[in-house]
Amino acid sequence: MGTALVKGQNGPLAAATAVVSVRVDAAADVSALLVTESGKVRSDADFVFFNQPSAPGIELRPGTPASLAVSLADVPVAIRQIRAVITLDDPAATFGQCAPPVAVVGDGAGNVLYEYVIDGLGTESVVIALELYRRNTEWKVRAVGQGYAGGFAALVIDHGVSVDDEPPGAPTAATEPGGLAVRTVPGEAKLSFEKRGQLDLRKREVAKVLINKEAFGVRARVVLVIDKTGSMIRQYRQQVVHRVVQRMIPVATQLDDDGTLEAYLYALSFAKLPDITVEHGEQWAQKFLHLSGTHAGINYDTMGGRNDELPIMRDIISSLRPGDRPTLVLFFTDGGFAKKREIAELMREASRLPAFWQFVGLGKANYGLLRSLDEMADRLVDNAGFFALDDIDKVDDAQLYGRLLGEFPDWIRAARLAGILH
Repeated sequence: MGTALVKGQNGPLAAATAVVSVRVDAAADVSALLVTESGKVRSDADFVFFNQPSAPGIELRPGTPASLAVSLADVPVAIRQIRAVITLDDPAATFGQCAPPVAVVGDGAGNVLYEYVIDGLGTESVVIALELYRRNTEWKVRAVGQGYAGGFAALVIDHGVSVDDEPPGAPTAATEPGGLAVRTVPGEAKLSFEKRGQLDLRKREVAKVLINKEAFGVRARVVLVIDKTGSMIRQYRQQVVHRVVQRMIPVATQLDDDGTLEAYLYALSFAKLPDITVEHGEQWAQKFLHLSGTHAGINYDTMGGRNDELPIMRDIISSLRPGDRPTLVLFFTDGGFAKKREIAELMREASRLPAFWQFVGLGKANYGLLRSLDEMADRLVDNAGFFALDDIDKVDDAQLYGRLLGEFPDWIRAARLAGILH
């Protein structure tokens, strides 16, 4: 038995040939990414997997699962790290459902040099097990054990591997083993590894809802409206609305053409804010989510402290044209809609336009009119939904996106039948 490694630990690798193998209590694939100092492959040729079983200095040997044989002297000088990856074959399986996988590094003679039990995994189906890396003129091994919640396709994209022929900067649609597809949009690669992993996990949940509702592949404009009235003070002070923004970004990545969120704050009047991008979501929240004062040239006091939904709703409606692509309006408020008759009439008029309004109640409040939107009569189609969140932080991603997107695909089908959408 070789030296046991724990996560983050490293050790010297003096053998001329190294063999990386794994033990997994489930069907799994082994692959390798040969990366430079930048953490990226030089080209797709530096990605070793079952369809491309070799690269300079490395070979994927068949087995159950396969293993990686590395001739260290033959690895190009530009390659600084060789990352060994384990991927479960079953897309519904996770490492948390089986015994921890074990990564083993041996020499060319069959001697075991290192063993690493990769514990602590949960919902991930992909893990970077370990890496062989250069330190000056010597090679070393490091126990990584980094689970990747976003799946196999997201991992290889992060390392610079091309997954399709989209032009540079365009969103890409990547299919993980088993067929769960997620889109990747510009800016994601600039996030930290941890933030990218969280984003990918949320994108998977959004994609699952759309696939289950037979709406995956739909492209829609996504608009985010957030209440900034005085009664929302706790939601702002505790940064609940900041977390709302972070959890809405994955929706835009899977629906919007360029993965951005159009954004508004409203009270008696409203402000159209710069679009929210994946890369700058947190900075956007810190810069623009305020109840008062002047920030980035916007006077928040002039919007008032009480709510009037009609101006913001009319502005969005004025931007809609028959035949446009679908628009999904995500409207977060703590309620108090005073002009019930006018809003009801506006929603009836808007039912002929290509937009679905998903109202979400934040906090414990009396939502009144919002609760009756689904039963509102005299509309061409049901163009609105509502649900309340007493505490959004206690709702997991699967529940949140299931409720947030559950009615949108139904509206799309009804709108097509009614001739609102083509």
